[in-house]
Amino acid sequence: MGFLDRLFGGKKQGSQPDEQTRRDLAESRIESFTNSIGTTLKRIPAGSFVRGSSNGPREKPPHKVAIARPFYIGVCPVTQAEWKRVMGDNPSDFKGANMPVEKVSWKMAQDFCRKLSEKEGLPYRLPTEAQWEYACRAGTTTEYCFGDSDDRLLGEYAWFDGNSGGHTHDVGQKKPNAWGLFDMHGNVWEWCEDVWHANYDGAPADGSAWVEGGDEGVRLLRGGSWVNLPRACGSAARLTNVPRDEWSDYGLRVCLRDF
Repeated sequence: MGFLDRLFGGKKQGSQPDEQTRRDLAESRIESFTNSIGTTLKRIPAGSFVRGSSNGPREKPPHKVAIARPFYIGVCPVTQAEWKRVMGDNPSDFKGANMPVEKVSWKMAQDFCRKLSEKEGLPYRLPTEAQWEYACRAGTTTEYCFGDSDDRLLGEYAWFDGNSGGHTHDVGQKKPNAWGLFDMHGNVWEWCEDVWHANYDGAPADGSAWVEGGDEGVRLLRGGSWVNLPRACGSAARLTNVPRDEWSDYGLRVCLRDF
């Protein structure tokens, strides 16, 4: 019996995975899977990369991070339909079932992950900032996942100020990165687990969330959005805000924590 059959076959939506499924996920035997609310998650391999850049003080200093274990991350940002299946509402300004959910605060994103974990019996959470950038770069060292680009090429991968028309768009409509992840640039900013530090001096080198020190009243977002200029959509670009703030360009992408 295959993974999806074990997880959902013959069961009602939202039933919890069996022990073999848990072992398969923990040992990273599954390349990708779709859960009961329709979120597809992809396995990201372990490896090392250089996080940050020399472009601005928030992104310095570039430093090596080793992601010791594979992890699973959403192929797309959480959609409004997926959010509604868990939370029962839709906070978004720009309505559409397959559009990314937005007007989501960090606290709301945490609540979604908690409720999804209870529903699925799997440990969902927000990605760490290191995991997010590693997944976005997909082995690249350039400003974007596809290279150093002008606005035209960025428009093939992202919804941003230059092509969005002033609103979000259905997820998965642009080109994916080399690891098959969509909308890592643009559409909506995505919350991460970490607290804000003004630069990377003293940052963990193992890919874990940086929650010690820094400003506990401020959290990180990544990826840029429909309202931003190209620079804000870069792989290393960072945005901060307080955990309760919600804007029409703030969303999330889920990941599975270690088992």
